[in-house]
Amino acid sequence: MGVAFGTDGIRGAANVELTAEVAVALGRAATAVLGTGTWCIGSDTRASSPMLSAALAAGLASSGADVIDLGVLPTPGIAYHAQARRAPAAVVSASHNPWTDNGIKLLAPGGRKLTDALEAAVSANLTAAAPTTSPVVGRITRASDPVGPYVDHLVASLDGRRLDGWLVVLDCANGAASEVAPLALRAAGADVVVINDAPDGNNINDRCGSTHPDALRDAVRAHGAAAGLAFDGDADRVVAVAGDGSIVDGDHIIAICAADLHARGRLPGDRIALTVMSNLGLRLALAARGIGVVETPVGDRYVLEAMERDGLALGGEQSGHVIFSNLATTGDGVLTGLVLLDAVARSGQSLADFAAAAMTRLPQVLRNVAVPVPDRDTVAESPDVAAAVADAEEELGATGRVLLRPSGTEPLVRVMVEAPSEAQALAIADRLCDVVRKLAGPR
Repeated sequence: MGVAFGTDGIRGAANVELTAEVAVALGRAATAVLGTGTWCIGSDTRASSPMLSAALAAGLASSGADVIDLGVLPTPGIAYHAQARRAPAAVVSASHNPWTDNGIKLLAPGGRKLTDALEAAVSANLTAAAPTTSPVVGRITRASDPVGPYVDHLVASLDGRRLDGWLVVLDCANGAASEVAPLALRAAGADVVVINDAPDGNNINDRCGSTHPDALRDAVRAHGAAAGLAFDGDADRVVAVAGDGSIVDGDHIIAICAADLHARGRLPGDRIALTVMSNLGLRLALAARGIGVVETPVGDRYVLEAMERDGLALGGEQSGHVIFSNLATTGDGVLTGLVLLDAVARSGQSLADFAAAAMTRLPQVLRNVAVPVPDRDTVAESPDVAAAVADAEEELGATGRVLLRPSGTEPLVRVMVEAPSEAQALAIADRLCDVVRKLAGPR
């Protein structure tokens, strides 16, 4: 098929790698594993999303599934509806990727990410998928009001508390949060300024949103806002900006929420789930509060699996995927933003002060080295790379950390170094990247 499952569904260049034919085949393969019945589907605002949604719906319906089309809605909004209906779901989105890409991620009945075993089964069926010959065809209908119930659910997370008096800037990344996020924050009582909420099919994530927070920082300062929230294209992650312009990333958000939940006795087992990419400073701050960490591979589905296995209330990633298991089945950027602002409001501090007190970030350098997809695993796991990593770890000892891994979604090997000083982290990262480039060979 030319596409394969990564850490979050399948992704590829829209209409080149991820074609309508692939979407139809994936719909059929998905029903073979997850069943027919009723499916929920939705998408982000990319130009290719309506085409791929229609093809995916056709594949599902041709296998006998009834399809409820939710239209443009954040990934967690689609998961919410799947949970409410106890139905499987599919999301057409490439998250934070540029508009030229797209993707499809599947959710098991109840709105949860697929396990590795289920994903492998769908992948096997995708490869072997054949046209159906059954006369039984499912029906495709458009949901009448997918936004309203989801916004009500978001506001209900505050347990009746409100954000009156808070001026908040929202950067919707010209994506799926463009309608939902302003509605939810205003319903919670906040005064809201919105930027990048005019999607045209091509401007999703374009120098805006959670991966490009500079525009939000400028807007927060210009309006004298208490905080800003930047979402990615499908709004399952969020990065915040404090009133002084400082960035509050996923690690800081988790530190704040963990401290708040722990202080209120709402952190079962006094543990949370974090991926291997979480900053060492977060781990040290949590340990100082008596909060333990369950470490997972990169990917919010692995975080959620650990949370379900160990009965944890909170988990997440540095990128801004944060999961509250009692509130949602997946990461939800708008929900996280509401919970974050509520915790800060109750603390009586500013977001900047609370974030600074919650953790001290260790200097961290992240680098991406281009390596063709067929070679990235081999390069990342080579003896030369292992030796270079061992040398770096010996140099750092207990004062830092090194992580080198192949990307699950892009033709890259990712290098992460944490050290007591940024200069040392940069130097070590440069050495490791040089080793990877030599093994990768000329491009």
